[in-house]
Amino acid sequence: MREPEQDSSKRFWRTLIAAGVAILLAAADASAQAAPFNKRHVTFKSGDLTLAGYVYQPPGNGSFPAVLWNHGSEQNPGGGPQFDSVAAVFVPAGFVVFAPMRRGHSDSEGEYITAAVQRETALHGMASGQRLAAHLLETSQLDDQLAGLAFLRKQPVVDTTRIVVAGCSYGGIQTLLGAERRVGYRAAVSISPAALSWNGNPELRARLQTAVSRIDIPVFLIQPPKDASLEPAKVLGPILERRSSANRVKIYPPDMPDAQQEHCFGGARGMHNWGGDAVAFVQAVLK
Repeated sequence: MREPEQDSSKRFWRTLIAAGVAILLAAADASAQAAPFNKRHVTFKSGDLTLAGYVYQPPGNGSFPAVLWNHGSEQNPGGGPQFDSVAAVFVPAGFVVFAPMRRGHSDSEGEYITAAVQRETALHGMASGQRLAAHLLETSQLDDQLAGLAFLRKQPVVDTTRIVVAGCSYGGIQTLLGAERRVGYRAAVSISPAALSWNGNPELRARLQTAVSRIDIPVFLIQPPKDASLEPAKVLGPILERRSSANRVKIYPPDMPDAQQEHCFGGARGMHNWGGDAVAFVQAVLK
């Protein structure tokens, strides 16, 4: 007997919907499997705020050394390739990478630092805004970094005696301030620290000079050849080198594409320029 046209139509739509669901589930599963270096989105607390970040790790159960990566001032660091590119530098070398996102960045709660500085500048002038930026970087922003460190230490795959701090731009500043605190980091890799702020923020310049004069772990300070300012390496570098022969300072030669010669080596696209040197530096420290 011929199937009624209405029943045939219902069967067709049920089959189509089931196929669509199967395709979506397969795509989701493929996406999960394609996540680079076992990438996981996580949350943690900094005071009353819930912050977010990404964890990457090598295959296996550890215990692995780890890198805490400090992002810059960009509002949505989690929305681009930065963290995946950092993981591509360190995870193949056997490191867990944790990229916490400070308050107001991406999906972390709290006020975005640049918004606070812009408001202060509009109300009270440029100098006041600069002072606020320097203050927030060593208070609430640093608190968020250290809350991320506390989270990282709780991860069962991490060797808590071999944690390294690194970052670029504002993250380079955070790296130096975190290293100064003597919170258990074994080494620091600071890229383009304060290069965008150096000429306009005397309080921050002075604060970073004080910080590097107190750091007692090996520091590798890196800058690309056409950074916004090379004064961080030229001013902070000699302080670091006088403090310890284990410290390194390097301004890279202009033998890379133009876009990678600028601030933070052009971001994710230029990390391969410093990646090998940074890995070799921290591996030598952790031996």
